[in-house]
Amino acid sequence: MKCIIQIPCFNEAETLPETLAGLPQSIPGIDCLELLVIDDGSTDETAVLAQSLGVHHVIRHRQNLGLARAFQTGLDACLRLGADVIVNTDADNQYPGRYIPELVAPVLAGQADIVIADRQVGKIAHFSPAKRALQKLGSWMVRTVSGTRVPDAASGFRAYSREAALRLNILTRFSYTLETIIQAGKLGLAVESLPIETNVTERPSRLQKNMWHFIKAQAGTIMRLYAFYEPLRTFSYIALPFLLAGLFTWLRFLYFVLVGDSGTGRYIQSITIGTGLLLVGVITLLFGIQADIASKHRQLTQEMLYRLKKLELQEEGKEKNGTRFEGQ
Repeated sequence: MKCIIQIPCFNEAETLPETLAGLPQSIPGIDCLELLVIDDGSTDETAVLAQSLGVHHVIRHRQNLGLARAFQTGLDACLRLGADVIVNTDADNQYPGRYIPELVAPVLAGQADIVIADRQVGKIAHFSPAKRALQKLGSWMVRTVSGTRVPDAASGFRAYSREAALRLNILTRFSYTLETIIQAGKLGLAVESLPIETNVTERPSRLQKNMWHFIKAQAGTIMRLYAFYEPLRTFSYIALPFLLAGLFTWLRFLYFVLVGDSGTGRYIQSITIGTGLLLVGVITLLFGIQADIASKHRQLTQEMLYRLKKLELQEEGKEKNGTRFEGQ
């Protein structure tokens, strides 16, 4: 059983040594434990440092492509290297490495496809009240959309089974954390959580420029993914107000006709508007039906991609250590 701990990095030369020092040297149930660093276009020699510290595999992006792309690069590399379990952690030493055996245990036992560390946001002292509230709100939205019970959706400290890694495909560029949970929920993967305590990190997050940027990016990601995976329901919600408003104007007109109001001619303008609203609602609903049909084709494509990945990996075989320093 092989486990690879992957660490996406962007200018993390200052904190990477401490992060690596805290990682476990062995994990119960794991025969082979390796480290992988994804250098996402760093300018501070992060990759060179990682190699000098004994990291087994180092992959470099020539330019900064963002956390989501770095995460996907790591998953693909871990699969090619024959990983049965993949652990993702941050390079800023926020997540204590001592929890990794507990994080991996449900995957090894076959109880979960994905295990996500719960930072217990409400107890993190250096988080402002506003940040705690927004984190909780965001996690609630992700739970609602995905149908999972993940208490800390933004946590990047996770363990993935090989099967889960094969099925996940990152589409957004901002962050993988929300998308993988929503995908997991829609794909029927088993997701569990592990309560942990976190280390205090001094440097500010590089993922969010400010609170408003974080809210906008996360909310946009959730809405796009919900529309992507539930197109008919999304367009139905959009169409409903137009349909109800148009139906109300017509029912109002018919009521006055039935009660014998001789001045029904004065309602022609509202009937015209109501008809327009009904047409908008029906057209929007038709868009939803078309999008739902396209979604079924996407599911078939996703299944084909999953099978293709498995086939390619079987043909390549499990790669051993190979080249320790790769360029991308």
